Amino acid sequence: MKIVADENLAFTDYFFQEFAEIQHRAGRTLTAADVQDADALLVRSVTKVNAELLESSKVKFVGSATIGTDHLDIAALEKLGINWSNAAGCNAQAVAEYVITALLKLRPALLEAGQNFTLGIIGLGNVGRRLVYMAGLLGWRVIGCDPFVQRDNITQVNLQTLLAQADAISIHVPLTKQGEHPTYHLINAEALAQMKPDTILINSARGPVVEEAALIADIKTTGRQVVLDVFEHEPVISAEVLDLVSLVTPHIAGYSLEGKARGTQMVYEAFCQHFGFASNKQFESQLPECAQYFAGQTLKAALKQHLNEIYDIQRDDTNLRACLKEGKVDQQAFDHLRKTYPLRREWAAHGGPKA
Repeated sequence: MKIVADENLAFTDYFFQEFAEIQHRAGRTLTAADVQDADALLVRSVTKVNAELLESSKVKFVGSATIGTDHLDIAALEKLGINWSNAAGCNAQAVAEYVITALLKLRPALLEAGQNFTLGIIGLGNVGRRLVYMAGLLGWRVIGCDPFVQRDNITQVNLQTLLAQADAISIHVPLTKQGEHPTYHLINAEALAQMKPDTILINSARGPVVEEAALIADIKTTGRQVVLDVFEHEPVISAEVLDLVSLVTPHIAGYSLEGKARGTQMVYEAFCQHFGFASNKQFESQLPECAQYFAGQTLKAALKQHLNEIYDIQRDDTNLRACLKEGKVDQQAFDHLRKTYPLRREWAAHGGPKA
């Protein structure tokens, strides 16, 4: 058996080497020739998996170690008789922690704001649910909007109410263009106009959920603080966007060691089920110990003292801005940042809480 795997997947050899020869490839530049004689393909969101890539191949299983599926042409996979799996929720905890880190970086006083600060969460799936819990530990007021999910532990409102009331808005929806509630350009000029000028906007979901041109115009008018981990035209990121946005990171909100390993394990389990193998490996056995920053301290005290040691988000911002070349981020430099990213640990690994 032969497996072609994105070279940036974590612990691929640990999980799959007993089953097959593994060939590691750059996910963004994967071609039909690369996968022609493969039995399985393991990818991330940078690989467009469609008929063009797979119709002349032997591939019978595609596993994506990611939350989203918009890079998978599911209709084409089903037509070709190829089983597929993703890893919904694998890095949800890491993304929730990213959002809180970004907010505390921009406004450290939020650590003591309590109910005077309202966090609005658009999308209450795996990430949104965890963010509700983590924000609650800090005492923040939380409101949410999701027409598809009902959560008993949060005040749910319509989008217009959320936009008007929230002091910060964090987006956690898939990218959809069809149906009753499409998310493409969900945050457009009209939506931005409904927000208070000092409301922070955070997008760590999918870039095109926020209309970039409208966002640029809004920031120029309001001076709004914005955090972007994803970009509408990614990997094409303009100098203008970087100049205006308060915090930028290279699509790594979910890049924790636990999240990466959990994603690979979820694909491994689906792979074993498809091919009839026993699945008996756990990613936890591969993780090193790390500093216990939360031990003996309250959550607020630990975050106040050790937030930068747990996750230095400013470093990611600085590194991405350093990739500018001739008015835009250099794509090779962008991909290199992601490939060589020093995976951070989730709070629980440091003795902290987990949703």
